[in-house]
Amino acid sequence: MNRLTENPGLTVMYDYRKLCSGMLVMNSGIQRLMALLMISVRNYIVSWLLLAASIAGHSQPLSLADSLEKSLKNGIPDTARVNTLVQLSQLYSLSDFTKASTYALEAIKLSEKVDVPKLRYKSLQNYALINNLGGDFTTAIKYETDALQVAIEMADTTSIGLAYSNIGNFYHEMGVYDEAYFYLTRSYRILQNGKMNGSDSLYMNIALHNVGRVFKEMGYYETAVGHLRLSNKISHLLNDKAGYAYFLDEVGDVKLRTKEYDSAVYYLLKATQEAKKLMRAEPGNIVVEVLPKSLSKIALAFLHKQQYETSLAYYDSAMDIHQATGNQFGIAEVELGRGMVYTKQGNPSEAERLMLKALAIAKSINARLLQIKCHDQLSALYESNKDFAKALYHNRQHQQLKDSLFSQGMQQKFFRDQLRFETEAKDDQIASLMRMEQMRASEIRKQEIIRNILVVVVALTAILLVTVYRSGQRRKRINSLLLQHQEEMEKRSQELEQLNKVKDKFFSIISHDLRSPVNALAGLLDLLDRGAIKPEELPMALKELRTRFNHTRTLLNNLLDWTLLQMDKLNLQATKISLHALVEENIALLTSLHQKNISLVNQVSPLAYALADSNTINLVIRNLLTNALKFTNDGGEIVIGAEEKNNEWIVSVRDNGVGMSPEVRNMLFDKINPYSTRGTANEKGTGLGLILCKEFVEKNHGRIWVDSEEGKGSTFWFSVPKT
Repeated sequence: MNRLTENPGLTVMYDYRKLCSGMLVMNSGIQRLMALLMISVRNYIVSWLLLAASIAGHSQPLSLADSLEKSLKNGIPDTARVNTLVQLSQLYSLSDFTKASTYALEAIKLSEKVDVPKLRYKSLQNYALINNLGGDFTTAIKYETDALQVAIEMADTTSIGLAYSNIGNFYHEMGVYDEAYFYLTRSYRILQNGKMNGSDSLYMNIALHNVGRVFKEMGYYETAVGHLRLSNKISHLLNDKAGYAYFLDEVGDVKLRTKEYDSAVYYLLKATQEAKKLMRAEPGNIVVEVLPKSLSKIALAFLHKQQYETSLAYYDSAMDIHQATGNQFGIAEVELGRGMVYTKQGNPSEAERLMLKALAIAKSINARLLQIKCHDQLSALYESNKDFAKALYHNRQHQQLKDSLFSQGMQQKFFRDQLRFETEAKDDQIASLMRMEQMRASEIRKQEIIRNILVVVVALTAILLVTVYRSGQRRKRINSLLLQHQEEMEKRSQELEQLNKVKDKFFSIISHDLRSPVNALAGLLDLLDRGAIKPEELPMALKELRTRFNHTRTLLNNLLDWTLLQMDKLNLQATKISLHALVEENIALLTSLHQKNISLVNQVSPLAYALADSNTINLVIRNLLTNALKFTNDGGEIVIGAEEKNNEWIVSVRDNGVGMSPEVRNMLFDKINPYSTRGTANEKGTGLGLILCKEFVEKNHGRIWVDSEEGKGSTFWFSVPKT
């Protein structure tokens, strides 16, 4: 993508000589970006969005154009009228080529009448750039050459360098690379020796970018990318936002030529995105020219990737933009690309029509490189159709144009110019360094006293600033530490308050619920010792004794497990465990202990294996079964099941007991206020068992919950990871 150098709008000054002198022929290695993109039909949508953005971006300039056109009718001075005509032609250059040309020619005629060199230069160059956008490079060169003569008469090095740069760009588009290299390097030298203001720095960088493009066309890709990367770096330093979009487009073109199609699509899509972003910020910016050319290159990449429909979609988007701007070169390029796609799709007649149309346009605008491509593709097309006479004709035309374009003489001239430029650049650099050394020696004596004074002042100021800064930083650190300490104290206080509540609650459990069954056991044993229980009453007493003993043992076990858990003394070891076997083991144990006539059903699959701690999961199952037995009437049923879901087992303990209300459900797992009530056979509880279940399940990376309805029973669920 050639960069034109009109109206940069940049005033940033930068030491361009230091960065660029002698570096236009650098050979830096190309860092290859291995970005593989998965492109599908959505690219068609993306391309249309980009087209819409480009058209929408012109709404503001066109509204400005309306006001400018009104000012022309009101009768303004001729000098102001020239500027207005030029501005109007620029505004219409990307939307109405006919209007743009009309206004530009009128500006040229009027500038000759007022005889102001700057206005004549501006109007001539403006018309050259408009013809470049339209693909008429021969006319563009003619008018830019006229502008160059005016610049020479004005002795304005910036304008001269700008004109040389643009002429080099136009020759590049025509495929005359030796002339392009000459004019671009000439532009660089003139600007380097000029005033070196912000515009000169930008123009030199654009020349550097376009020299890289010349190397690309000559097939020296590594050298080309080196120039492009350096130019992009300088664009960043100069705050030249448009430079990045042009850089991405050219690197994408290099990737396309080296057959790295995925990387090419990546860079080219990024170029369109950057252009679109800049157009939103600056409607009417000439960077919009990046869009259709990048789209055409993306289409060519998809053609090589054999994704023909996607390729045609991108060519269609590019064609709409070229037709809106009247760019004949772009239209011819798209028609040739379409013809190549139709050739691959097996539609030779449509391919021939499009390629011949492209060739005719290329001849009319003297685009020799495009003519070479057209003849090459037509030769291949006719050869595949066995029309050897036409194939031979186009092959000869292709070879003749190619030989004239890439002749040995041109190659030698190109390298002579390159060598001369390197030598002159180095000589300029040496001379510049010598002049700078002399100036520096004379200035040292004059500024020695001032420098010494400034050093003392700066040193004292620096010491003061450092002292103030360190003091401020120290205060900040102290305040930060105090705040952290305060937050930690508040957090610890809340934790201690919670732990104190838990402690009080469980001391209450121990003092009441543990003392009561122990006293009952002592009373029964005392009665047995004194013989106060008759033989026929002994079975009933033993049954009562067993019940109280089981309750006491369960309470003690739960208290011990809870204590170990709170002290982090409970070590969990995740192993492969059989859920079916654990359920069977607990059913056998509880069947021998409980007194109710309740059916315990194990529906857990023998293939249900979990990755968890065996002891804690065993306690969870036992507590849930004990809880279900407690609240299920005689004749009831408890079913234990397990369902496989994703990467875990969902274990359920379902009973058809008394159930519970929503208020009770919300209190079940509350560690601070554990809920407990008597069972259907007046069994006592502490509420500690379900709290342990919750903590043990969570320690095994699971979760626990309950579904229940009063009078219809309850179902407790918990999850454990699969093996």
